[in-house]
Amino acid sequence: MKTQPALTLYLRYGCSLCDEMLAALRPLQQELGFYLDIVEVEEEPALEQRYGTRVPVLTSPQGELCQYFLDEERVRRYFAAL
Repeated sequence: MKTQPALTLYLRYGCSLCDEMLAALRPLQQELGFYLDIVEVEEEPALEQRYGTRVPVLTSPQGELCQYFLDEERVRRYFAAL
C-alpha cells in the first residue's frame, strides 16, 4: 500500500497570513492528494521557541518549503520529484 505524501503547516490561529496560506493550500491539496498536518505553534513551547512569529511555515519531511506565503511552484516541484 502506497503511503499518502504529507506536508506540515505550522501556524497560529487568528493569524491572517496563516489563514491565507491554508486557504491557498486547500485546492492544491485536493489536486495533488497530500495529507496536510496543521500544527498550532502556541500549543508546544518548543515550537513556539523555534518559530516565534515566523509563521506560517510549510514543511515536508525533507525540510522547509516556504514561509509567510505559499510558494505553489516549489510545492509542485517537491511532489513532482517524489
